[in-house]
Amino acid sequence: MNTGNPLNHRRGFTLIEVLVALAIVAVTLIAGLRASATMTRSTERQSSRVLAQLCAENALVQIRLSRQLPDVSDNTQECTQGGQTLELRLLVQATPNPNFRRVEARVAQSGIALLQLSTVVGRY
Repeated sequence: MNTGNPLNHRRGFTLIEVLVALAIVAVTLIAGLRASATMTRSTERQSSRVLAQLCAENALVQIRLSRQLPDVSDNTQECTQGGQTLELRLLVQATPNPNFRRVEARVAQSGIALLQLSTVVGRY
């Protein structure tokens, strides 16, 4: 028979130990949720950038396929890609050589810039 200290015979966890374990689990879950939210936002941003690139490239290819030197201008139009409506701004600028124009396509969504592509188009 053991008549030593009664604390040596205790079993289970104290309330403090359980609360500490719950706090550790809660902190871990919160960190996991934050990481998940960050990854979701990053994926959405990447998806919007891909759609913006398609929009800008399509506009620049359309200008090239017209086989005409575009007039100097600045216009904005809507571009729908993947169910999203994007704002496409085409800026055509003169260059020092009158046989070429600099064409810049800027794509935004809700006023937030997503992408900018530039090219030079020559006289055909």
